[in-house]
Amino acid sequence: GYHRGLFENALEDHSREQVSGLLLLYSSCILHVVESCSSTIHLIIQDLASLQRQGHSALLQEIKVLVMAHNIPTRLFPDWYMAIAASPVTCPQGSTQSQSTAEVVAECLTLLLKVAACIQSLEDDSVDTNESIHTLAPELLIPAETINYLHNAEECASPEDFLRIYLSPSQPALDS
Repeated sequence: GYHRGLFENALEDHSREQVSGLLLLYSSCILHVVESCSSTIHLIIQDLASLQRQGHSALLQEIKVLVMAHNIPTRLFPDWYMAIAASPVTCPQGSTQSQSTAEVVAECLTLLLKVAACIQSLEDDSVDTNESIHTLAPELLIPAETINYLHNAEECASPEDFLRIYLSPSQPALDS
């Protein structure tokens, strides 16, 4: 309900695009992939930052922004989907600790590409995608340990930190 209201609010401004993406619900965390124009994504990150400022009473806690990309030629997800990781998805003990944060993010993006391809094939086969998305193969889901690793990574910014960096003008040296 929170996300539906957020997206409806974003669409009230006619200059914004429709939102597509994926919301993966784990037992202790949420992974949120949003595809839209940069102004809509900026609005969503602003809303997440205001949510985080509410403290312990907020709906979502300890939010991190992993990646924001611009000028992507096509969307991965044709619509907005939600899936629940019913059982905890695990990865081999210590496998994320031996990798850099960039490698773990790349691994997550690779899994998300596979999820998107799976959803596309469901759409192409005229299967009820909303029903089938709940039965995603566990090997396509990002392990909870990986999400926890990224959550604790210093390189991943909170929404407020992300907005501060994103909105600050760059200061190139005049002699460069």
